[in-house]
Order: sequence, then structure tokens, then C-alpha cells
Amino acid sequence: MPTSFEQIKELADLSAEILNDSTFAQLIEEVSEKIIEAYQNGKKTIFCGNGGSSAEAQHLAAELSGKFNLERKPIPAEACHVNSSFVTAVANDYDFSRIYSRYIEGFGQNGDVLIGLSTSGTSANIVEAFKMARKMGFVTVALTGQSGGELAGLSDYCFKVPSTNVPRIQEIHLLIGHILCGNVEQALFGNEN
Repeated sequence: MPTSFEQIKELADLSAEILNDSTFAQLIEEVSEKIIEAYQNGKKTIFCGNGGSSAEAQHLAAELSGKFNLERKPIPAEACHVNSSFVTAVANDYDFSRIYSRYIEGFGQNGDVLIGLSTSGTSANIVEAFKMARKMGFVTVALTGQSGGELAGLSDYCFKVPSTNVPRIQEIHLLIGHILCGNVEQALFGNEN
């Protein structure tokens, strides 16, 4: 087990690697613009993940639907798993791999944004959600680990965090998510404050 200092250094080194990768910054700007454009067109953002990534998905949805840094009106964002009755009914009646795709099909519309967090990029329920979202005309954004997994080929935009260490990947996913939320909020509401 790495020491506390070694874990902090690992995160710092990973952050520095991303900081020195100009394509990462460019990707953040492109995705920010797509989310902003979706909101300007009356659309919404939907998030999905499993385990710790589901907690991050819910956290990021709350940053958009509640507020991040600015006092402003709420904007529509939700995590697919927050209705536990829906999730358990679909898992029971169909299959766990369909819980998010069914949510997308029922609550999504063309032009919405789907942001999926999966450190492996291979989580079956997230893969199925991306397939449905693409069929319905969503903008799809994946946050994964270094391989990208199957989500890399199913997403319009894929943030491949260059690591295989799950906690470090999740920490970078949260950082990316916070930057996206800040960019979106500033673009939509910055002139009001």
C-alpha cells in the first residue's frame, strides 16, 4: 500500500501530465461548448456511472441543477440512477445492463448531452446507455481510464485519463467535471453577476 505522501504525489504527477497535454485542455473547451450549446437550445445534461462514479455523476448533476459558483437559476441536469424504484424495476424486469439505456430512452431527447463516467470504459449499463443516446442523437461524452474501453468508440468526446489506478482516475474525473460545470455556468450566467 502506497503511503499517503505517495498517493498525493501520484495525483499531482497525473495532474501535471494532463496539464502538459494540450489536447486535454482543447477537449475540455470543445465539450464545454457542446454543453453550453445544448442548454442554449433548451436541452439537458444526463449523467451516469456505477459505484463511486455514480456518486460523482450525481454530484456533477447537482452542480449544474443547483448551482456551482454563481447565484443563478437552475438548469436541467440529472443522474440516471437517482430514482431507485425505476432502477430496480428495470434491473428486475429486464436486466441491469439496461437500467441507463431505458432511462435515456424514456427521459432523453435529440440534442441532450450524456456524460458517462467509467474508469474501465467497459461497464455494460453505460455502454448500452451510450448506444441508445447515439441512436437518439445525443452528444456523448465519456470519462474513462487510459484505454477508453468500449466507450471510446461510442462517444463523441472521450477523456482518457492516463492511468489504471481507479481512485486517481475518479479524482481527475471530478476535476474535469468541475471545470466543465464552471465553464458552462460562466458562459450561461456570468454576465448576470
